[in-house]
Amino acid sequence: MISESRCPVEDGELYVRSTGEGPLLLLIAGGLGSADTFRAMTKLLADDYTVVTYDRRGHFRSTDTSTGPVSVPKQAEDAYAVLQHVGGGPASVFGTSAGALIGLDLVARHPDAATTLVAHEPPAIQLLPDALGWLDEANAQVRLAQAGDLMGAFKRFTDGIAGAALPELRAIRLPNEEDWKRLFGRELAEILDYLPDLRALRRARTEIFPVAGVGSRGHYHYHPAKILALELGLPFTEMPGAHLAPQRNPAQFTEALRDLLEG
Repeated sequence: MISESRCPVEDGELYVRSTGEGPLLLLIAGGLGSADTFRAMTKLLADDYTVVTYDRRGHFRSTDTSTGPVSVPKQAEDAYAVLQHVGGGPASVFGTSAGALIGLDLVARHPDAATTLVAHEPPAIQLLPDALGWLDEANAQVRLAQAGDLMGAFKRFTDGIAGAALPELRAIRLPNEEDWKRLFGRELAEILDYLPDLRALRRARTEIFPVAGVGSRGHYHYHPAKILALELGLPFTEMPGAHLAPQRNPAQFTEALRDLLEG
């Protein structure tokens, strides 16, 4: 049975969806932050977990009346509010891409909220030696979007992600345009400028698994998880698929996620 509700947060409300029975498992989406990202995974997990997903603030069915940049810490407080909304936890948490950064900040700020965090390909480029180059590229994408070339910004964004690039098409309409405008205009720079609080993460008793997809080797979003594991003195784990494996390879990916959560 699926339960839908709305969680009040500062400057808005979040659409929250819960299903299944068992220990609490919060899934935090990357990209445009849609709960629908995890539809296939949720079906595979619902027999053993109470699976909670939500639309990130300002995206799809969630609202946001604030203006200006949306920081990772603000989104981490949203995730914490969702956990309180559904019963308080502690919970297992899985985050992918930007959702992994949000999960890391959640653990740093509220270490008692999560027993386990699986952080899949967090784009923590501030951990990389060539961070400035990646920030310059993100700023170039933001400028394209601000100049009205949303498709150009989108193509440059997806070209850098393993397995995400689109085939060459003469004409295509970008779905969810308002959500992409929000990502480029208010979120992307904040996400890529975020440096995880390594000191707080070392102190936390949460079991943290930095992971990346075998299909992402050689891409910028693969390396931060490896560096994070080294910084925290934790093992690094390769997962099936590439950056979008939670959507494109859900069965194989979910099996590997179960191994981490239950092993």
